[in-house]
Amino acid sequence: MDEGPSDIVSRKRDHLAVVLERDVGFGGLTTGLEKIRFMPNALPEIDYRAVDLSTTLLGIPLAAPLIINSMTGGPEKAATINLHLTEAAAHLGIAMAVGSQRVALEDKGQSGFSPALRRAAPNIPLFANLGAAQIRGPKGVDRARAALDMIAADGLFIHLNPVQEAIQNGGDTDWTGVISGLERLVSAGIPIAVKEVGFGLSPNVVRRLVEIGVRIIDVAGAGGTNWARVEGFREGHLAQRAALFTEWGLPTASAIRHARAIAPSTMLIGSGGIKTAHDVAAALRLGADLVGQAAASLSAALESTEAVVAHFQEIIEGLRTICFATGSADIASLKSAPLIEDA
Repeated sequence: MDEGPSDIVSRKRDHLAVVLERDVGFGGLTTGLEKIRFMPNALPEIDYRAVDLSTTLLGIPLAAPLIINSMTGGPEKAATINLHLTEAAAHLGIAMAVGSQRVALEDKGQSGFSPALRRAAPNIPLFANLGAAQIRGPKGVDRARAALDMIAADGLFIHLNPVQEAIQNGGDTDWTGVISGLERLVSAGIPIAVKEVGFGLSPNVVRRLVEIGVRIIDVAGAGGTNWARVEGFREGHLAQRAALFTEWGLPTASAIRHARAIAPSTMLIGSGGIKTAHDVAAALRLGADLVGQAAASLSAALESTEAVVAHFQEIIEGLRTICFATGSADIASLKSAPLIEDA
């Protein structure tokens, strides 16, 4: 039976509680980023204060190669989370992607999504968000444009979450026509970014996305939040099925490597289990152009804009320090910084 808006709202609330209160990791499976070890440079010959972390996304300048990938927990929390994250992103000069707007579109309400987000962040890349199932069929382009217009976004994230949908009650399990839906969005000139939700994009999927003209890809690898386990905790009778996917997926480090090899000129976002500045630096070194974080910033997002700013400032300064300690004057230099190969 299909879910109505109220069912989806309830599920989003549950997701938030589970992510904050339970261990929803991948068991023994890690991102693989912890294995990346930079060769130290005791003679960096650069000024720490002059290290340049800037980059661009959709032609819009960023102060650091970061994008906040947000999650929402129902309309009561969505407004708070989105506003805090967006205000922080604007203050820091980094990109921002909101959580799924499905409820907001289906119940004809804003549910925490409004042009106020754009007013709070007029100068950064701001992305709307829909699930793959919502862009299937002839109405997909209209839904995409509605999601963009709702927050005056620059682009639209389409998230791919087949495992999660198959496990949850009332999930969207008819995925026929998703590729055609993506092709229609590309043909309509809608700037889209396609991402997984934490199990990683396989090489074959990355290749297919590039073939149909997708220009921004977020690998969202395994090692962070396991959405199969989230659904298992949410409804106990699903726990056994969810347990099949405890260590399922392509770790973030491998996902980045594979995607970059297949798509050398595609804007690549590395996400999935990003917690520290070292994770960010490692993802960039492996080939990511930007690095995304979601769950690790969620507690700060519930607290205040200032808490989110402090959280990401620490990551930014940590990244700057790693650049300095490797003799990397900018992000391009960090991407070729020597590694300790036998680490």
